[in-house]
Amino acid sequence: MSTELLHHKLDRAFAHMDVNGNGKIERDDLLGLGARILIGFGESPTSPTGSRLTGGFESLWQTLSAGVDAEGAISPKEFRSAMISAFVEGDRFDAVLRPVAEAIAALCDDDGDGAVRPAGFRVMLTAFGTAHDDVDAAFDRLDRDYDGIIPVGELVEAVRQYYTSADPHAAGNWLFGPL
Repeated sequence: MSTELLHHKLDRAFAHMDVNGNGKIERDDLLGLGARILIGFGESPTSPTGSRLTGGFESLWQTLSAGVDAEGAISPKEFRSAMISAFVEGDRFDAVLRPVAEAIAALCDDDGDGAVRPAGFRVMLTAFGTAHDDVDAAFDRLDRDYDGIIPVGELVEAVRQYYTSADPHAAGNWLFGPL
C-alpha cells in the first residue's frame, strides 16, 4: 500500500474543498462546495436532497475541524491528518462521508433509476473544479462494464476508495480523473 498515493489524493481533495482558494478550508468553503453542486443541478438547498447534502457538508466540517486551531480554518497538513484519522484509521466514513456521497449520487441520478450517466457526472465534477477533459476519462474508468452508466452504489464505493484507499489499482482513484 502506498501512503504516497493516498496523500496525493487527499492533497488534491484539499484543493477541491478550498473553494475560495486561500490555502485553508473553512466552514464556508465546504458549504460553498455544497452550494456549487446544488446550483449545478438546479436543486434547492431546502429540498430533501439539498438538505441532506448541506447537512452532510456540515457534518464533514464538524469532523474535520475537531481539534484544529482556534481560527476555524484547516491547513493542508491538518486536513490530511484529520481525513486519515477519521476515515482511514477511523470508522467515520459511513457516518460522515457516505451521506454526502449518497446525496451527490442522488443528484447525479436524475431519473432515479440507480444509474449515473455522463451528463450528471459532468455536473458533479465541474462543481469540484475538475478539468473538462478529465471528466470523460474519469467516467470511462468508473464505468467498468462500458455500458454508459455508473451504478449509484459503485459511485459511492469510488468515493470511499478515493478518500480512504492506498491501493494503486482501486477504480476510485479515477474519481476526479487521472492522478
